[in-house]
Amino acid sequence: MSQTIDALALLRAVLGDNCGSDEAADKYLVEAARLGADPLDYCAHRFGLGTAPVWQRAAHWAGFPFTAVIPAPQLHEEAQAVHLDRLGEIRSLRQTVSGHALTFGAPGFEQVLNLARSRQERPELARRLCFAPPDAIEAGLARAASNQLMDAARQRITAKWPEASAAQALPRPVRVGFVVLLVMAIGLVMAAGLVARPVLMPIVALLLMAPGLLRLLAAIPPRSVVPPPTLLDDMDLPVYTVLVPLRDEAGMVPMLQRGLSALDYPAERLDIKFVVEARSPETIAAVRDILGDPRFRLVVVPEGAPHTKPKAIDYALPLARGKYLVVYDAEDVPDPLQLREAASRFEADAGLACLQAELVPENAGETALTALFAGEYAGLFGRLLPALARWGLPMPLGGTSNHFRTDVLREIGGWDAFNVTEDADIGVRLARRGFRAEAFESRTFEEAPLTLRSWMAQRTRWMKGWMQTFVVHNRAPNLFLDEIGWRGFLAFQALVGGMILSSLLHTVLVGSLAVRVIVAGGAGLVPQDIWDWVALGILATGYGGALAVVISGLAHQRALHLLPAQLLLPAYWALHSIAAMLATVELITKPVYWAKTTHGLTQISRQQAPPAAGPTRALRPRTG
Repeated sequence: MSQTIDALALLRAVLGDNCGSDEAADKYLVEAARLGADPLDYCAHRFGLGTAPVWQRAAHWAGFPFTAVIPAPQLHEEAQAVHLDRLGEIRSLRQTVSGHALTFGAPGFEQVLNLARSRQERPELARRLCFAPPDAIEAGLARAASNQLMDAARQRITAKWPEASAAQALPRPVRVGFVVLLVMAIGLVMAAGLVARPVLMPIVALLLMAPGLLRLLAAIPPRSVVPPPTLLDDMDLPVYTVLVPLRDEAGMVPMLQRGLSALDYPAERLDIKFVVEARSPETIAAVRDILGDPRFRLVVVPEGAPHTKPKAIDYALPLARGKYLVVYDAEDVPDPLQLREAASRFEADAGLACLQAELVPENAGETALTALFAGEYAGLFGRLLPALARWGLPMPLGGTSNHFRTDVLREIGGWDAFNVTEDADIGVRLARRGFRAEAFESRTFEEAPLTLRSWMAQRTRWMKGWMQTFVVHNRAPNLFLDEIGWRGFLAFQALVGGMILSSLLHTVLVGSLAVRVIVAGGAGLVPQDIWDWVALGILATGYGGALAVVISGLAHQRALHLLPAQLLLPAYWALHSIAAMLATVELITKPVYWAKTTHGLTQISRQQAPPAAGPTRALRPRTG
């Protein structure tokens, strides 16, 4: 009876004017229990109080001191070893303050009740324990362990998996050797049209037709769609971590706040972390302005090379509290149901390790460039990646809206801090360890690059990262083959290797064709022998596959109004050639340089979170 009276009294003390009677307090306790939420977390999130007022009121009721900010503690060496990978789950820390050992803690509801009773019997407890909100505990631990977190961000994958690390597998001689081989491959293709055609043409056909054939097959809509699972109720959903890496993105924070606040997921089970580099003070200030929402937390990444997105999210990974984790970029506005649907899929399929949502540029119709970019995304995320998942082949992930089981992510070493397309790389590493990835139709709305300069910088980085990924995983080909199998091995060579080679060859092939027409006139377009027909088949397969998957993807998205712009695809592919050439230079001269994409340039209004999208949607959860 005394325990019940104390529980009601504590809840009323925490809620203040929001709870005017014991009956109301009892109702809230029952509701928190039904949801499986700690009553203090329930009060902080469901009543919009924030964490600091809740734990301050709990401290006052229990007779303990309170602080909202913790001075940076020094972790003991043994604590670092045991807890670094689970730092976000720790709710207390010890520190010497003015010569006295003091424990800072964010106790749960039942712990507060027990501590209040213990303090009455042992008053000295109030001199040894100070209450603090959970986010203050996390921030204090992060500051204390910043050196260890930075070391782990840089070295975790090297320690766990050195043969799959760009830091280990890409010394300068290897990068130079790859570029030399690439030039030789281009020379081989060019020579195939002139000399030793019976020998060289079959080799060229094998190199260039495989990627086109894969795209042609992927363009065929699946005969049936696996129905999505019934969405889980609030009480059945686990904690979900959202990482949002930011650098020089202060202007995007308000839109991110709106989009992430619209997520249809229990507030007390959301762990949203804005991961901001210390070199971005304006962005840090913008994030601090929205931290009154208890769903949001700030992780400041200390200054230090490499200045890459994967290094930043690797730094934050030990602080993740969620069973599942997703990464969103600065310009992302996800479908409000996306986390609930992803969690429901994970819970229904224990063998599923990763989900890739569908990325859709919201400003697709703004310019010809954005329309071409949107067509490319429609083919990639609407057709190619889902097809790879159906076929059980390695799936190079997109750069955002990747959902993971957090324990799997930690098991494979997180992201590679030295790979500038960490998304594609991690998709391959998942396949090498036998984990299954799938695509699902929940959409995340993005902003396509608006200027040619921005597009070129982004695409050059992507091309360079695909080259890094291709070289890293082929450094030990026998091991790679053993781990991923023949189908996965050949698919990787065709997709990633073919993408690199075809990007470089597009301009060469078109130029060669133009020279042939100039020299031979109209007759230069008429095949003269079997090898001319083979060359024509290579061109038709490559260009046909690329065009077919774009058209099929746009049809899937019901965005056929973007089809006229796709007539400019040959020019778009020429831009890819330029980006690929720039990437080969950067691969040698500055392999980890991260060309930052500027967001917020679109004139299209992006003020509201989008409605749920896609041809099929999961059932709504039951209520009550």
